Amino acid sequence: MTLRDSLKRIQAAWLRLVLFALLWWVITEGRLDSWPVGVPVVLMATWVSMNRLAELPISIKGMLQFIPFFLWRSLYGGVDVARRALHPGLPISPGMVEHRWRLPAGFPRVLMANTVSLLPGTLSMELNERQLRVHVLDQTASFANELTIIEQRVAKLFRLNLTIEGSED
Repeated sequence: MTLRDSLKRIQAAWLRLVLFALLWWVITEGRLDSWPVGVPVVLMATWVSMNRLAELPISIKGMLQFIPFFLWRSLYGGVDVARRALHPGLPISPGMVEHRWRLPAGFPRVLMANTVSLLPGTLSMELNERQLRVHVLDQTASFANELTIIEQRVAKLFRLNLTIEGSED
């Protein structure tokens, strides 16, 4: 390993450490008494991300764009689900939506599937080598377009070029 590679690895570790610490701080609402548990959790998360996950070129710009995108979609989706739940006629049309992968196999696909599951009104049901199947509350909406947008955001996060639809991995 060259000196440059070592410096890149140290920089990546520090970045991840700071991000995990920030995430812990947000989750615990800044409570100082949470840090006796938080420090080992943050250190372990950093170690796992550095040693057990494949090296993925995460784009800081992509991350800074992904986080508000995800938060906005979560808020919007939560309001939509609440509106449907409180509506006297319960306007839902549940169903399954299939999305053919353009992301490469591995962590980017898993992140996309988990992101979709964290959005209100959706649940990733099956992810295989060809597609992602998602249960949605309203199959009449253009959720297929939403999946494409999420996939593009995940690709940007990892500095990936999406494969051409219909091509084999």
